[in-house]
Amino acid sequence: MARRSIGIVMNGVTGRMGYRQHLLRSILAIREQGGVRTAEGTVLWPEPVLVGRSETKLRELAERHGLTAWTTDLAEALARPGTDIYFDAQVTGARVEAIRAAVAAGKHIYTEKPLAEDLDEALALARLADEAGVKHGVVQDKLFLPGLLKLKRLVDGGFFGRILSVRGEFGYWVFEGDWQEAQRPSWNYRAEDGGGIILDMFCHWRYVLDGVIAPVRSVQALGATHIGERVDEHGKPYEATADDAAYGIFELEGGIVAQINSSWATRVFRDELVEFQVDGTEGSAVAGLRRCRVQHRTMTPKPVWNPDLPATEDFRSQWQEIPDNTEFDNGFKTQWEMFLRHVADDGPFPWDFYAGARGVQLAELGLRAWREGRRLDVPELTP
Repeated sequence: MARRSIGIVMNGVTGRMGYRQHLLRSILAIREQGGVRTAEGTVLWPEPVLVGRSETKLRELAERHGLTAWTTDLAEALARPGTDIYFDAQVTGARVEAIRAAVAAGKHIYTEKPLAEDLDEALALARLADEAGVKHGVVQDKLFLPGLLKLKRLVDGGFFGRILSVRGEFGYWVFEGDWQEAQRPSWNYRAEDGGGIILDMFCHWRYVLDGVIAPVRSVQALGATHIGERVDEHGKPYEATADDAAYGIFELEGGIVAQINSSWATRVFRDELVEFQVDGTEGSAVAGLRRCRVQHRTMTPKPVWNPDLPATEDFRSQWQEIPDNTEFDNGFKTQWEMFLRHVADDGPFPWDFYAGARGVQLAELGLRAWREGRRLDVPELTP
């Protein structure tokens, strides 16, 4: 069986997401399984070149996993023979310049989201990549969550009848960094460094709503900075200038109303860190990271509001669990495999830079809707 090596310049792998999800659970996991097989039977073998700012961290990371190719010089990495793909998991503010350099070097590009901090920059990158003839893709990992894959199956199968509404809850308490170390890096809470939950999460909600339920047609949003001071990785207090919570209302095609709360300042009282309830004329579903439960019209109980008596019904027990019916792989790894096949033999990959730009568009409109206190239409965005 023929084997083809694909060199991947991986920038930002010393960060939490770049290391855990993209290097460890995707690229190294693909190597452990023996590579990725194309439609023609060729085995694609990823060869990562680790890039970051800290020589010490890169050396330790490479030694831990038996890798030899690493550098703090992005230009040197892009110039290495045999490198085909550039991957970016840096902070958002550093992404545009690095992607431009990768396009100039003729590399295919796969990147974390947001693609850029504003729509104009995102579209400029998409057009630049098109003009250079390189393939491009953006991580849209939540589409591959088991719970949302089951939800998508219900939508495609017509389970809901006419979909009426979507209600989403996402987030958890991110420690301030004083008496317990924060679970997220401090730049997330500084607007000047590209932080903010609207820019981060509205990019996700765009592809989730578009891809699972229906296209987004308008947005209203209220952001908040609930925790005004935090402590960074070096124990130094800093002012949080970015929004750490967002309360959004989205009108979808067909009159569907979606409400999604996103917060780094909420304590979890639900089964999973993200949950979506979809209600329709024929049935409802609640989907999370892994689970999906349904209640059909014919099985819907008849609750009666009576505040003078304690509730006697166990409402959760009245829902049915959707079985797995298949083995679900890590979503980041699954999308990496698709992008590798896309590069090698032109396999399908719909989540290009224009898909990433649509996420940035919704975030930009969400921030504007918050500032202006009004509902904004979401124009169609096409290549």
